[in-house]
Amino acid sequence: MKTMTNGKPYGKELIIDLHECDVKYFNKMSLDKFFRELADLTNMELCARHWWTMDDCPPEWKDVPHLNGISAVQFISTSNFTIHTLTDLKAVYLNIFTCKDFDEKKAVHFAREFFDGEVVTCQTIVRK
Repeated sequence: MKTMTNGKPYGKELIIDLHECDVKYFNKMSLDKFFRELADLTNMELCARHWWTMDDCPPEWKDVPHLNGISAVQFISTSNFTIHTLTDLKAVYLNIFTCKDFDEKKAVHFAREFFDGEVVTCQTIVRK
């Protein structure tokens, strides 16, 4: 895959939804390790990272199951990794968006193994 020139793809986005994950990995220390290992696996360069937790949300959201978790955007030199973990649902929603090519199968396998979950959705979108 090349960057956009003369109508060629700009990049791709891998979308992975994992269920029945082990929630012991839903913390900043584990997610930091996940991002570092994912970057190594995909040969990406990590840049800035931003976190969101329930502490950052309005109090009325605290009892909403699909909002209870930790989320982060890990910027990489070629775009970003975005993750949302949902503790009550034991789910991980991961997007890998980059204009640099990488092996999607390896990334999916790594995420499944890291979070000890089941892949319920996996899709690659070519960005144009």
